Amino acid sequence: MTAPVWRLIPYLEGPGALHMSLDSWLLDQHQHHGHPPTLRFYGWSPAALSLGVSQRHSYPEHWQQLTWRGQPLDLVQRPTGGRGVLHQGDLTYALVTTAPGPRRQIYEQLCQFLIQGWTQLGLPLNLGAPNRDYRRSAHCFGQATAADLVTPQGHKLIGSAQLRQGPAVLQHGSMQLAPDPDLWAQVLGSPAPPPLALPPPATIVATLEQAAARCWGCEWVRQPLSDQEWQQVIQRQAAYQARSAEAMA
Repeated sequence: MTAPVWRLIPYLEGPGALHMSLDSWLLDQHQHHGHPPTLRFYGWSPAALSLGVSQRHSYPEHWQQLTWRGQPLDLVQRPTGGRGVLHQGDLTYALVTTAPGPRRQIYEQLCQFLIQGWTQLGLPLNLGAPNRDYRRSAHCFGQATAADLVTPQGHKLIGSAQLRQGPAVLQHGSMQLAPDPDLWAQVLGSPAPPPLALPPPATIVATLEQAAARCWGCEWVRQPLSDQEWQQVIQRQAAYQARSAEAMA
């Protein structure tokens, strides 16, 4: 039997609005234009805060005036749910595929590559438990839910969120690797996660790519975006920024 082919987009650094536009573009392409399932990893530059699609005004007012290293901290709205996430010193993953079924079942299914990969890296993780108090916190890492992955000590390492359009699903999430403790405390009002002895980010990405291929029994086609694809994403970014600014005004 031929293994399914997934697209693997090489690691990208870029601003939050571009990443969110690219993630939503991939979902649209998969749902409507026959684009294959896709996995990618990326970093946020400049540092940013992302808000869940329904969060809007339910976040601290001082988040609109934050700076880091002399630069404003971007405030970006995600197309997915959840609470605010600080993107500095983190690694983000995004995957787009077809996964029908209940939301919790899909989370459990799609998070298996993260559990297997991080176990291989020496850090076993488990899915969190349902938490009714989650929405009382403005930021994602204030509470763990059934969509999150926690260490045996109960520290939340990965927070994930979804957008589903029919059977097509976008799931992306933040892995908190080495956040700046002072910035974390300034933004979130709580101590930063305890430092972990981790391999370099490139090793983490490679290990998670291998774990995903095993979990899904797929073959990777490593393919950067073409010029034409970048044009479509950038056009979407302009509209996305306008909608986000209106929603958060």
